[in-house]
Amino acid sequence: MATKHRPEHHSDVQVESPMDYAQHEATYNGFITGTKWAVIGLAASMVILYFLIQP
Repeated sequence: MATKHRPEHHSDVQVESPMDYAQHEATYNGFITGTKWAVIGLAASMVILYFLIQP
């Protein structure tokens, strides 16, 4: 037999602190810049290795 439960009262919604958009954008831009330079470095390494390995 099912029991009837009364709905529980929930506490008020807690609003979290606002996000620091300036810091978020600085971190994102740093990540994008690092990724860009990593891709450029890998491409340069591949070109250098191609000319070193070629007889």
